[in-house]
Amino acid sequence: MPQRRSRIAVSAAQGELAEALAELRVELELPGSFPADVLAEAAAAASAIPEPEVDRRDLPMLTIDPPGSMDLDQALHLERRPGGYLVHYAIADVAGFVHPGGAVDLEARGRGQTLYAADGRVPLHPPILSEDRVSLLPGVDRSAYLWSFVLDDSGAVEATRLERALVRSREQLDYVEAQERIDAETGDPLDLLREIGLARIEQERARGGASLNVPDEEIVRTDHGHYELRRRRLLPVESWNAQLSLMTGMAAAELMLEARVGVLRTMPKPTEERIAAFRTQTETLGRPWAEGVAYGEYLRTLDRDDPASLAIMQAATGLFRGAGYVAMDGDVPADPIQSALAAPYAHVTAPLRRLVDRWGLVVCEALSTGRPVPGWAQDSLHELPSLMGASSQRASRLEAASVDRVEAAVLSDRVGERFTATVLELRGDDDALIQLAEPAVTAKCRAVHEISAGERIAVVLEHADIRSGSVGFRTALD
Repeated sequence: MPQRRSRIAVSAAQGELAEALAELRVELELPGSFPADVLAEAAAAASAIPEPEVDRRDLPMLTIDPPGSMDLDQALHLERRPGGYLVHYAIADVAGFVHPGGAVDLEARGRGQTLYAADGRVPLHPPILSEDRVSLLPGVDRSAYLWSFVLDDSGAVEATRLERALVRSREQLDYVEAQERIDAETGDPLDLLREIGLARIEQERARGGASLNVPDEEIVRTDHGHYELRRRRLLPVESWNAQLSLMTGMAAAELMLEARVGVLRTMPKPTEERIAAFRTQTETLGRPWAEGVAYGEYLRTLDRDDPASLAIMQAATGLFRGAGYVAMDGDVPADPIQSALAAPYAHVTAPLRRLVDRWGLVVCEALSTGRPVPGWAQDSLHELPSLMGASSQRASRLEAASVDRVEAAVLSDRVGERFTATVLELRGDDDALIQLAEPAVTAKCRAVHEISAGERIAVVLEHADIRSGSVGFRTALD
């Protein structure tokens, strides 16, 4: 029987965890508070009022984001039209408030993206901009990059337009609220998100693209200041909403490729060796990937509640590697494809949280309206791949190390206990990666007898060190 954790043990572990997370910020050299000159420039910019030539405050737009979000990058409005749909997708106008070469710009280039630490976010821009003046909050006028898409009834894009416009969001919904409203089928315009999202997923299927949509492992800070790990399955509305962002990124990439200027998000195709290895893994797990079936189509057949599927999803993450950014200024890269999407793609939908999107939007708006790309943007395109690469590495290290330390804290007073786990992956003769049924922990396991990927097994916790984030299990002997 699992032991009941005492309040003293929990408090001690959480106190040590708080110290370990603070040490992690120092170890990874995460940015701290914004310098005074950055805050002063942001405050001055926040008082400015960009005045786009186009006024689309008539569109009853809304936002869909995680609960409590204040940095709202996107707002949407959907309409049915004869033979298809009309999608309006507004993106926050960060470039309208950030002076090229100024203090805010230079600070953002050093940060690269908003970082999500367990003990608090490290924002890309000062909150006066990212959570207030530039954010697409409800009930206020905002300058935005407004994408307009004409879709046929199959979800294929027939026409695209991008312009800076004045918009006003009417509502701020979280994912649960949006899902409940769509499920109610009241005839609300938001109901179209299901139709359009599913149509775009079919477009993805036809291209040969795939989305894993694996359950999220989240670090949650409770009202008592304690940290917990929760595994959350994505709601359908999150996938439908993501399809609008993907559609926008693909449209941006088409604009950039045609003009041979901009920055793409690329990912090479998996090698034949990697594909063969993955196919062998699926056979070993009893869920063979048949010849002639597209990768994405195969993943869609998997039962997310099947333990073997968890192992397959883990293996699938290793198929596509090497994602990065490629800048263009007169030349087109030899391979411009983001292979998981099976299409060219660019990041343009999260400028409040990701540096590169500001450039992408500025470039695409110029190309769409027939104006020259601003010199500051074109001249600095070549800097973006290295800036974003360094930022992405830091974000990955932060995420992994944070999860490791929280997992260790959750398990710190349970050494010697037995748990039920699924074997995700075998690593050598006596090492495996496992996922506990409860709590939501993924960790290494020392196998003292033969086990198989996809198998449910009993394991014993051998150690859990909060400071290092090291957690180790062994298979149970009986």
